[in-house]
Amino acid sequence: MKKIKLYDIKHNFYNYIKDIEAGKALLITRNGKPFFEIKPVLPKPVNRRPFGLCAGEFHVPDDFDAPLPEYILDEFEGKTIS
Repeated sequence: MKKIKLYDIKHNFYNYIKDIEAGKALLITRNGKPFFEIKPVLPKPVNRRPFGLCAGEFHVPDDFDAPLPEYILDEFEGKTIS
């Protein structure tokens, strides 16, 4: 990341825009301290992840959507079991 003084970016903004277009991020400093950051917006990935990427790597049990046991529901509701 390129560090630039606020004064420099005020007076040479167009030159720094070229850096951003080239994919570089800029850290703007004021009085030697980081002030803000300018970075390019990255394009979205063209290829999507394929459907079924993890097929066969795990098994979903038949009762995965069954109601939870009463003692777990009670704990979610803050009920104490003595």
